[in-house]
Amino acid sequence: MTSGQECQDVQGSGDDVSSLKAKVESYGTREDDSAQECKSGEDSSENNSESSSESESDNETDIRKSEANSQFRCEHVKTEHIQNEQVTPRKLSGGQFRLKLEAEGTYQCTVTGLIFDVTKAAVIKYSVLSWSKYADYVKKPWIVGGPIFDVSCDSASVLTSIQFPHSLSLNDHESDMTFKVLHIRSTGPAIEPSVDHSMTHVKWHVSSLSPVGPVIQTQEPVHYNGAVILYKVVNNHPSLSFRVYVATNNDSFIKDISNAVKHSDKKFIKIDKPPVCKKLQDGKRYRLISESEAEITPEEMEFVDGSLLKLKSYFEVYLEQPMEFTLSLIELESEEIVWKAKLRECDWILHDQNKNERKRNTISNRRRKSSNSLSDEEVYIKRPKKGRDISDGTKAKTTLTDQQLMTLAKKMGKDWKEIGIECLKLEMKDIQQIQAKEEEVNVHKFLMLEKWRKGEKSNGTAQNLYDSLKDHVSYEIIQILEGFL
Repeated sequence: MTSGQECQDVQGSGDDVSSLKAKVESYGTREDDSAQECKSGEDSSENNSESSSESESDNETDIRKSEANSQFRCEHVKTEHIQNEQVTPRKLSGGQFRLKLEAEGTYQCTVTGLIFDVTKAAVIKYSVLSWSKYADYVKKPWIVGGPIFDVSCDSASVLTSIQFPHSLSLNDHESDMTFKVLHIRSTGPAIEPSVDHSMTHVKWHVSSLSPVGPVIQTQEPVHYNGAVILYKVVNNHPSLSFRVYVATNNDSFIKDISNAVKHSDKKFIKIDKPPVCKKLQDGKRYRLISESEAEITPEEMEFVDGSLLKLKSYFEVYLEQPMEFTLSLIELESEEIVWKAKLRECDWILHDQNKNERKRNTISNRRRKSSNSLSDEEVYIKRPKKGRDISDGTKAKTTLTDQQLMTLAKKMGKDWKEIGIECLKLEMKDIQQIQAKEEEVNVHKFLMLEKWRKGEKSNGTAQNLYDSLKDHVSYEIIQILEGFL
């Protein structure tokens, strides 16, 4: 692979762009990929479902779960780059991530798999984007090689290189592949050379920060690390209906599926089954079969990487009577089973029970509001619709109470002092005066917020605090502030 080639301009319209997220695995050595099973990925809070007609907060939770379930690990691509420091980002609103790196080094995001090389301390924000927005810029012989990200840094010159996870299952024909990146620059899209590639990542020297994703060129058949993702229709009928998506293990692709389900007219829950399947080959035909009698439409499907397509293909599975059953995905030419899962009634019944339990807890919390319990302020409520003015109504114009400030203080992390100085415009002497008081740390955080409220006077409102913190604090704090609004 050559790395010194000139950037090639891409033909297409020059749409403005934004937004990010991706997959995991750092530079690894090749290992035998023929007999090892893949393990599903990790996340701090995923396993539930999502539904297009549930409350927006439920949808946000489900989407996070769906996205996290896309971080799959395969044993045959285990990483060797243990020198990369593993760092966990803070999740901001809008699906964005934020990493604060303290010093020079190479850091790997534990959520997305992105690897950053920095020359000194830096703050990096990033999110996963949809390839369908940039379909006009990916023309043959180039094809998508992995998820596309939007990355920004508080000091662009500090971020020297980024390693992007790819979704390819590499073997002996990898030497025939050319790895590059599609870079959506302010002057227009361009294909830029990569520096190197591994079994899991494509490395790129940062030229400027804007949407970037790996692309490849090859004359050989392309093999992908695959993922099978299941959703069940939620309705009052005793019958069972499922959507089964067969995708590349590509976070942009998987996020598109999650969004398609979210915006469907039907209600869905995500069925948590090991999603990673054996490698999928572009152009091969696959059939989904059930050991129990079921209607499956279509009977078979040609696999293509649908990253660039707005509409994602799926199998529809229908059973007239609820029962346990097993689904298998078979490659027709070799008759090899590339994925298999047994579905049991508890896979969706438990979700309904948990949902009912959350509703009961919410009602109970509301009834206890008169007891002045601080936890009452943390009840999850419906997230405001995008485009709606969150400041409408009298609550947004009301000064925050001590109870509300304490609720927020308890959710703040170790960087509360930095937030006070950077976002709330306090001075270091204010922080030092607060810390001089012999109180526990949550009281210190409360006093910091109280200092801000006093300085703002009548403008010490939830809306004002929301505007100041929205790009710097956790999703949980944003959710609580929206509840106050």
